[in-house]
Amino acid sequence: MPPTHAARLLAAAAALTALTLLSACSGAGQHHENEALGSKAPAPPQVKSRQVNVLPGMPPVQDPADLYAADRPNRLSPVVKDFPSRVYVPNTNSDTVTVIDPRTYRIIETIPVGHQPQHVVPSWDMKTLWVNNDLGNSLTPIDPRTGEAGKPVPVHDPYNLYFTPDGKYAVVMASKDRQLVFRDAHTMKVVKAVPVSCHGVNHADFSPDGRYFIVSCEFSGELLKVDTARMEVVGQQKLPFHGAMPQDVKISPDGKLFYIADMMANGLWILNGDTFAEPTFLYTGKGAHGLYISRDSREMYISNRGEGTISLFDFAQNRLTKRWHLPGGGSPDMGGVSADGKVLWLSGRYNSEVYAIDTRTGAELARIQVGSGPHGLAVYPQPGRYSLGHTGIFR
Repeated sequence: MPPTHAARLLAAAAALTALTLLSACSGAGQHHENEALGSKAPAPPQVKSRQVNVLPGMPPVQDPADLYAADRPNRLSPVVKDFPSRVYVPNTNSDTVTVIDPRTYRIIETIPVGHQPQHVVPSWDMKTLWVNNDLGNSLTPIDPRTGEAGKPVPVHDPYNLYFTPDGKYAVVMASKDRQLVFRDAHTMKVVKAVPVSCHGVNHADFSPDGRYFIVSCEFSGELLKVDTARMEVVGQQKLPFHGAMPQDVKISPDGKLFYIADMMANGLWILNGDTFAEPTFLYTGKGAHGLYISRDSREMYISNRGEGTISLFDFAQNRLTKRWHLPGGGSPDMGGVSADGKVLWLSGRYNSEVYAIDTRTGAELARIQVGSGPHGLAVYPQPGRYSLGHTGIFR
C-alpha cells in the first residue's frame, strides 16, 4: 500500500536520524551499498532439532530442515501441472488484472475486476486464483486452467488473503476494518472476525508446525502473533524504529526465524517467532518491500521499492551477498519466482510496469507496460503441495 503524504514527510524526517536510531536499537543501520552488501545479520539462535507436531489436519512437514523442499524447480503438483504458465498482475488504479505469457513477455488478456485489486492469491488447494478487490469489497475468482474470471464473491475489505495450513480457513487481512477475518476456505463465509488494536494488518507467514502465524501492521509499525487453532492474537509488539512500516513476511527455510521487510526502516526485521522477543535489524535498501525464496532455498530476494534494486540474502552465510539494479530505475514491489526458478517477476508499483529478472545474473529480461498501480502479482502455476496465500507461499 503506498504511503500517505504524511507518511512521506515522516519518512523524510526519520531519514535524518535513521542511522542513529537503528544503531541504537539493533546495531544495524548500514546505509551505504558497499557496507550493506556483505553485512551479516545477527547470528541465528541455536535451536535443537525436534519432531514437528503439526496443526491437526495440516499436511506433514516434508523436510524439517527446509520448509520449501516441495518448491523445487518445476515440481508441479498433479493439481496444477496442466495449467498454462501465466503472470497475473492486479492493477490497483485501473481495476483490472493484466495477464502475461511469461515465455513471450506479451500481454494476452486484460480482465476487468472489482475496485482496487491488491493481490492475486492462489487458494489452499491451488485450484483457484482469488483477486482481492479491496475497495470493491469482493473477491474475483479466476480459473487458472482456462483463465476465465467467475462471479465476484462478497468479502468486506480484502486487502490481502491467506489460508490456514490445514486448508480449513481463509484469513482476510481486513486492513481498514482492523480485523483478521477467518472465513470458510471455499464458501468464504465468516467463521470468526478477530478485532486487532494495531493499524493496517498487511502480510503474514506461518510457523513450521502451522500453529501460529506472524502478521505485520503497516500503519502502526507493529507485529502480531496469532494462534491458528484458537484464532486469537497471543502477542503484540511495537517495532523499535520511529515511523516503522512493516510489509512482507517470510519464514527462513529452517523455520527458525521470520524476516519482515520494512519500507521506512529500509531493511529487514529478523524475529524469533517462538519467543516473539524484540527483533534485530538488517539494512537492505530504500523501501524494502517484498520477500521471495529461491527455488533451491539458498537465497531470498528482497525488492527495495524506493531505489529500484533487489538485494540477495544468503541463508547459509547469513548475510547480504548481491544487489541488482534495475536499468533506469523502477519501483519493484510484489511478485514471485517462475516455476523453473530462473526468473523473478516483480510489479513496478509506481511505474505501471512489470519486471522480469534473471535470477542467475540479475539482468533485466523484460519490462512490460501494464495498468496503473500494479501490485501483488502472482506467477502461476508454481511448485508446491498447497498454498498459504498471498502471491504464492507454497509448502
